[in-house]
Formats: sequence, C-alpha cells, structure tokens
Amino acid sequence: MIPLVIDHGPPRILDSVKEVWQRRELLLILARRDLSVRYKQTLLGIVWVVLQPTLTMLIFSLVFGRLVGVPSDGLPYPVFVLCGLVPWQLFAFALTNASNSLIENERLITKVYFPRILIPLATTLVGLVDFLFAYALLIVACLFYGVPIGPGMLAVPLLALLCLMAALACGLWLAALNVEFRDVRYALPFAVQVAMYLSPVAYPSSLVPAEWRWLYGLNPMAGIIDTFRWALIGGPSPDPAILIPSLITTLVALSLAVVFFERRQRSFADTL
Repeated sequence: MIPLVIDHGPPRILDSVKEVWQRRELLLILARRDLSVRYKQTLLGIVWVVLQPTLTMLIFSLVFGRLVGVPSDGLPYPVFVLCGLVPWQLFAFALTNASNSLIENERLITKVYFPRILIPLATTLVGLVDFLFAYALLIVACLFYGVPIGPGMLAVPLLALLCLMAALACGLWLAALNVEFRDVRYALPFAVQVAMYLSPVAYPSSLVPAEWRWLYGLNPMAGIIDTFRWALIGGPSPDPAILIPSLITTLVALSLAVVFFERRQRSFADTL
C-alpha cells in the first residue's frame, strides 16, 4: 500500500494568511479558551492587570522621575511613563505567551492537525483584553493630571495592532525554536526585561544621539511607543529616523517569522 504524503511545497505568506482566515472560527475558539484559563480561579483577576502597570509606574516615577531626574518631554512623568508601559505591556504579554504557546499545547498539537500558527495567534489576541483595562487606567491618569487627550487617540487600535505584529515577529521565531530548545523559555523573561530598558518606556527617545537613532529604531517598539505617546497625549512627533526603521523591521521580521514557522511546523508533532 502506497502511503499518501501531503506536501504543500515551500511555505508562502499569502497561503498562511488565507489558511488562517479560513479557520478564523477556530482561532476565536482558542482565544476564548486561553482567556478563560487565564482568569479562572484567580484571586485578583483583572485587578492585577491594572495593579501591575500602576505599581511599575510608581516605582519608575520615584526612581527615574525624582531620584535620577529623567526628562519627560514636558509631560507629568507618571503619565509619560504609563503611556510607554501600556503598549509595552501588550507587547511583552503577547511575546511571552506566543513563545511558550506550542509547548503549553503539546497534547493538542500531537493529537489533531490544524494550522499550528493559530496557537500563537490566539495567545496574542488575549493580550488585547489586558490592554483595554490598562488603556482605561491611562485615560484616568491623563484626566487626573490634566493632560489633554488629542484626536490621535483614534489611531490607538492601529498602534495596538502594530504591537501585536511586533510581538509575533519575535514570538513566532521563539515559539518554533522553543520546541527543540527548551532553554528559550528560561532565557525569555530576562530578555524581555532587557528589551524594556532598550525601549523608550522610562525615558524619551530624544536622549538617544541623533547619529544612533536609526540603529535604535531597529527596535520595533521604539517607534511604536513614540507614536503612541504622540497620538494620545500630544508628545513630540515621532522621529522618522526611529519610526521608519521600526516599521520596516516589524514588517520584514514578521514576514520572515511566518515563513520560518511554517517551515518548521511540519516537525512540531514529532519533536513534542
């Protein structure tokens, strides 16, 4: 009896997008499942989503705002730093969960076939719920400090999408590598922590020398955080030397990550 081998040929980005769209109902089911698991049997639940950026804001305001005297582009430092923490929290959550998603769904992957990319995609969507609560906290902080909110807030959904794209650009690579090299999940928290200090969360990107801003912009979150501040609270306009490299890096890295993930997914079930 001749075995039947299903081979889709070399991975193509458009084919992956089409396949995800065709199975969008499964994607939503996985996202609802992850959301339910996240808040099931938790003591603080959603309160922790608001408490975490609040405590981080207070610590940063004390250390960087008062003791170090980091400038905040003329804005109240608590609002300035919270405006960086909100998109960063979405990015860090999506990146961490996408990176660990495959090994946490080992039983599902080894039992039935479906596009494996749906698993990291679903975990990133869950981060939008946390983002909404953190964003509400930011609005309250702006009202408390009397910081006017500009019409640019209409661009927040697009910026949230860019955060998820940046997280997936890294998360898909790490998720595929995490299947074979379990060291990834242990090194990831430290890498995320370092990446936060390499992003303009607690300080303005204007502190970076002009001749190095193009290099700083290779960090996808650098341009996104600057644009988020500008759109919401009217901070300085994003420097094109940072914004353009950030957008290009995000799009290129995400495209390559999808191809890499699709190429490696054929061996996930066997390796897990």
